[in-house]
Amino acid sequence: MKLSDLTRAPAFQRMVGTLAAEYLRLVWLTNKFSYYPENFYERFDPHLPAIITFWHGQHFMIPFLKRDYHKAKVLISRHRDGEMNAIAAERLGVGTVRGSGDHGGDFRRKGGVTAFKSMLQVLEDGCNMATTADVPKVSRVAGRGVIMLARESGRPIFPFALATSRFRRLNNWDRSVIHLPFGRGAMVAGDPIYVPRDATDEDIERFRQQLETDLRDVTRRAYATVGREDDHG
Repeated sequence: MKLSDLTRAPAFQRMVGTLAAEYLRLVWLTNKFSYYPENFYERFDPHLPAIITFWHGQHFMIPFLKRDYHKAKVLISRHRDGEMNAIAAERLGVGTVRGSGDHGGDFRRKGGVTAFKSMLQVLEDGCNMATTADVPKVSRVAGRGVIMLARESGRPIFPFALATSRFRRLNNWDRSVIHLPFGRGAMVAGDPIYVPRDATDEDIERFRQQLETDLRDVTRRAYATVGREDDHG
């Protein structure tokens, strides 16, 4: 059997997704996390349901942002790697929407239209929606998709970052972080961003730039809190 065939096999994907979830649970349990602002959930909860957004490559630990009383789903690609991520997320108590947040030329082919409608419905149903902000394959550049979701849903965007003091960074396009056990962690949220329903194209670009700036700020703060620098490159 070819390696590509093996990675597509449902049994293999479920095994890897399950192991990944349990490893992430170990990381969560063995790192002492701090929160900024300190009244993290008291400040966050009155704005729910909300759009939680973060840089690609920082997504693995996102399920642990959720408290037991929260309802949440996360956008995950249809790629075979996405299937394993979806299995891990669901094992950790977070539902999934499958598709792309890209609003470029591949938007329809990657299931973007269906995913966008699904995310709107998730928010309308009172459930939080988590998604990366980056333009696909362009790390740390915010796209328009999250801003458009906020405009159409009327729900706020929360820029979010998570860092741990012990990690390894992969040499891939988004420089993904593999968090390690037995250290310190930080969860940092920025101020909510509300996008009016009558926002023009110029407004959307302004909010996109604001989101990009805020994500960079919360990411720097998260790493500084655990005594590390963001060596994303």
